[in-house]
Amino acid sequence: MIQYEIRFPETMKFVTFKRNGASEPGVLIHNDVVSLKGAGFAGMLDVIAGGLAARPRIEAWILKPPASQVASLAAVRLLAPIPRPPKIICVGLNYRDHAMESNMEIPKVPTIFSKYGTAVIGPDEAIRLPRVSTKPDYEAEFAVIIGKGGRYIPGAKWREHVFGYTNLNDVSARDFQMATSQWMMGKTFDTFAPMGPAIVSADEIADPHSLDISLTVNGETLQHSNTKNLIFGIPDLIEHLSSVMTLESGDVISTGTPAGVGFARKPPRFLQVGDVVIVRVEGLGELRNPVAAENVE
Repeated sequence: MIQYEIRFPETMKFVTFKRNGASEPGVLIHNDVVSLKGAGFAGMLDVIAGGLAARPRIEAWILKPPASQVASLAAVRLLAPIPRPPKIICVGLNYRDHAMESNMEIPKVPTIFSKYGTAVIGPDEAIRLPRVSTKPDYEAEFAVIIGKGGRYIPGAKWREHVFGYTNLNDVSARDFQMATSQWMMGKTFDTFAPMGPAIVSADEIADPHSLDISLTVNGETLQHSNTKNLIFGIPDLIEHLSSVMTLESGDVISTGTPAGVGFARKPPRFLQVGDVVIVRVEGLGELRNPVAAENVE
């Protein structure tokens, strides 16, 4: 068996990629992707469920993988790191400045809604503007990936339950969102949850509550803040959510967006066909998505 020796990555970045018509979990190393399928992981949910116990096996595998398990990043297509998460849990109004620009009260408890798996797309996939909405908007967000699940998790033990972090764009059809008191319908159109490009392992991010977060549209910076400005941090969110539901391995918690969203601008700035949206969270790379018209017959 031919083996391919590589230099260990500075940061452990887990990806899901597609080659030869099939999706595989992998680790991004410089300009290559090392598949984890040959190491016994069928998909990213298996990698996440493996937790810390699986790390020695993963690290040994990616140091000397068979050549057939290595592909150039340019030769594959990155998908969302978790193409179909068990749950996508979103937090609204979690930056003080965004609550103020939305003319909403500062929440005393987390404002929670969800997206469905059909909303998930990966990097460089198109956000498709639904023909029934005229107010599609962007929201840069920092997302937490649950590793070890559980119920009634104390906030002090939050680190034991986080696998890693990724970028997420909480695309929102404001006309549908604001039509009722329940936001979900405006939040979960197909393609309205771009994620990626990778999940950065939690141990690689020293302080997730001190990361720059920004969003550009066509190169213009429209959002820029820092996760230190979150009203409810990761410990609060994990404790609150797990008091209601069992958090499962692979669940995504999207922690909210800062000020600068399109509907609050004067004049409003909604997404248009031809736009290119980039979400950046410090240490997590950039999530780039073009904007296109819906192609549903």
